[in-house]
Amino acid sequence: MNGVHDMGGMQGFGPIMRNDNEPVFKNECERRIFGVMMNVACNGHYAFDESRSRIEQMGHVAYLNTSYYERWLAGLETLVREKGLLTDAEIEQRVLQMRSEGAADNG
Repeated sequence: MNGVHDMGGMQGFGPIMRNDNEPVFKNECERRIFGVMMNVACNGHYAFDESRSRIEQMGHVAYLNTSYYERWLAGLETLVREKGLLTDAEIEQRVLQMRSEGAADNG
């Protein structure tokens, strides 16, 4: 592979700073993305290598401007559409519902 995602061995990105006290998830959204991804995969709807493949198909700009779990979400959205598990309208409806709930939670 020779894509933006294939950075192994490249130089110039600086050291990886490790924090021993870093939480597994930075926020609730990351935890939810991980949970949904595991649920869908463990229920046999796709194999993990399919998810990686969809992430690797992201455009370069999108890939470089999204976080690790945002990439997971993009791959998951592609997979659930391809597998016929959810439609674009169902995904959009859920996004709107979550935004509304978030607005209500933030007062």
